[in-house]
Amino acid sequence: MTPTARPLFLLFLLLTASVSATAQSDDINEWVEDTVALEGFMNLYWDEDEGRLWLRIDRFDEPFLYQSYLARGVGSNDIGLDRGQLGPTRLVSFVRSGPKVLLLQHNPDYRARSDDPAERAAVEASFARSVIWGFEAEVSQGDAVLVDATAFFLRDAHGMGTWLSRSREGSYSTEESRSFIYLPRTKSFPDNTEIEALVTFTGQRQFDGNGQAASNILPTVVPDTTAITVHMHHSFIRLPDDGYEPLPYDPRGGMFVGTEFLDYASEIGTPLRIRYAARHRLERTDPAAERSPAVEPIIFYLDPGAPEPVRSALLDGARWWNQAFEAAGFEDAYEVRMLPPDADPMDVRYNVIQWVHRSTRGWSYGSSVIDPRTGEIIKGNVTLGSLRVRQDYMIAEGLLAPYADDTVPDTMLNMSLARIRQLSAHEVGHTLGIAHNFAASANDRASVMDYPFPLVRFGGSGGLDFSEAYGVGIGGWDARTVDYAYRDFPAGTDRSAARTAILEQTFADGFLYVTDADARSAGGAHPDGNLWDNGADALVELDRLLGLRAHALERFDERVVRPGQPLATLEEALVPIYLLHRFQLQAVGKLLGGARYSYALRGDGLPPTAPVTRERQQAALEALLGLLASDSLALPDPLLASLPPRPPGHYDDRERWDRHTGTLFDPLAPADSLTTMVLDVLLHPDRAARLNAQASRDPDLPDFNGVLDALLEDSWFGRYGGGMEGALQRQTQRRVQGRLMSLAAHAAADGQVQAQARAALTVLQSWLVNRTRRPLADQNWAVHHAAALGLLEEWTRNPDSWP
Repeated sequence: MTPTARPLFLLFLLLTASVSATAQSDDINEWVEDTVALEGFMNLYWDEDEGRLWLRIDRFDEPFLYQSYLARGVGSNDIGLDRGQLGPTRLVSFVRSGPKVLLLQHNPDYRARSDDPAERAAVEASFARSVIWGFEAEVSQGDAVLVDATAFFLRDAHGMGTWLSRSREGSYSTEESRSFIYLPRTKSFPDNTEIEALVTFTGQRQFDGNGQAASNILPTVVPDTTAITVHMHHSFIRLPDDGYEPLPYDPRGGMFVGTEFLDYASEIGTPLRIRYAARHRLERTDPAAERSPAVEPIIFYLDPGAPEPVRSALLDGARWWNQAFEAAGFEDAYEVRMLPPDADPMDVRYNVIQWVHRSTRGWSYGSSVIDPRTGEIIKGNVTLGSLRVRQDYMIAEGLLAPYADDTVPDTMLNMSLARIRQLSAHEVGHTLGIAHNFAASANDRASVMDYPFPLVRFGGSGGLDFSEAYGVGIGGWDARTVDYAYRDFPAGTDRSAARTAILEQTFADGFLYVTDADARSAGGAHPDGNLWDNGADALVELDRLLGLRAHALERFDERVVRPGQPLATLEEALVPIYLLHRFQLQAVGKLLGGARYSYALRGDGLPPTAPVTRERQQAALEALLGLLASDSLALPDPLLASLPPRPPGHYDDRERWDRHTGTLFDPLAPADSLTTMVLDVLLHPDRAARLNAQASRDPDLPDFNGVLDALLEDSWFGRYGGGMEGALQRQTQRRVQGRLMSLAAHAAADGQVQAQARAALTVLQSWLVNRTRRPLADQNWAVHHAAALGLLEEWTRNPDSWP
């Protein structure tokens, strides 16, 4: 181009740009006339040529809810990024200044429930808010603007990059060139707008300085670990109207906290923190009638991806809750249907039960989209892991050894489907706002909100009876909880007093309630708050399970696997049978240093706390020590002889025991895992401190010194066996010594507990000094004692260095 031509060309470009700018209309309708319009709560416009999604905004300073989901997941329970996983529910609004539009997240954790606008404004100005995104108005027309929202919907709304980094999978971020708006699931309705995006994360896995991967999970679920493609879903939701009455949270009521906040308009001397329980909005057409239909029923929709016969089992179990709503005075207030073919499970209008697949077995859970202002559940979102049914099937195989001939009994399938019914009811219960009740097993299966262990008994002919492996229908606690939370009382009723009366009658009738914080830990204190147990007496149930376990292990052989399957897969079924009592031993442990208590409020008459008797605590200690005996830890010789190495194509995974024997099965590995579980209970620092505390108040109750003395006596100072018995004893002794050393250096343990652990190690050291002066003839024992003494001498020099 010549010097003369260049200015003319630039002038041409400027004139062209000017003409183009003036040709563009300021009318939004004209601007989007060549796009696909998706009009509703928020109007969307899809530009196919440009691959852009335009958003019309004409509601400024008007709050609404913004919800994100992971619509298609990664497929690993260990990583945790599941299909259907909910992100945070945000209270947001659009704000505008000139061409700039911000999506502002409000902070409902701090409020003033006051009619005084100045009082409310003072609270709002005292706490920060968050701007989620900034947009530039492409077109402004009066009070409406049009923005390009494509980048907003293609961003990492789920925090997946941070999640993968914290999981030590690697460093990943979104790649715009490999992401786009997924139009088939992008729709708008009068009260909600739904947008989905296919989003690709690119990056590299995490390796250490030696080139070893920090985690090897990602390659098992992603075809190319440099590119992880998922779907992220976004919902804009109109706020519910003001017709919902929040349910004040009562810790005795069996419900979740749906929302909590500080109310700075509370009167001085009254609680500042306000909690509302989570529940759906449910009203009767005639609250004065004994029973009447619901104004608008709660409807759940089942994922059609669940196959038969699982599908029917899921429907049956989820429908159990109708019994509770009928008992609370409703007709047709609760339904479960199949999800229509054209419906999106992420659509906020649908309560859904999703059948989710993962590469490994994992949790099922029930979560909800909840209005953060009131605790009202807007959408229930159940995730059921598809491998749960197979785990129960395998447990039944291990108990029955059923494949003696070509006939496959239906016992395994029937038990598995019974569990799936219960699981469906359990997780739906969470999305109704109902919390776990881990004391229900002590009330004869009073709730599906417990974690049930299969109740398999010996039959009259010496066989096993599976007829009551799992309960059927909701329990008495479930019906009372629904009645408390959902009953629609007639006008003029003092609702608070009426609900309190329901709770008082519930506990007067003997129902127990213990939820997560008081049940999950191996160091828990409440004897009735146990996961995966049966019955009201933990010691009786442990004995029963040990008998069932012994029966199954004696018969455990090739009949456990189907003909044609590798014999090495016996190990998969052996794990849950060998550890059949793993949860029951934790239940027994809660008797030791335990106390029964309730979530009592002043004046309600519930007993605050009562320690477990000395006799029960002593029996629990003896039972737990008995589990460390060699005959309790050993596997039968015929069983060991039937376990060959893994064949080609069948690799080790987390469902089997670690081993020190290479390709051959390690006969000590099962015992090592069980020993660790028992010591987790006996030497838990919380339990140790409780034992000391109870003995300081009542010298008749055992203290931690008594536990340590008994543990050393049973594990170290007893008889010494040979062969497999001796090998098991030495392994147990190493574990006991190591755990005592760890407890002595445990920074979070009570100082007295640390001192007692050190004293026990000193006793052991003195004993080993004497023993090594007169070593046993068995060389295995001699080197074992010498190694233990050397380790203790090293620990004595630097006790705080022990991990």
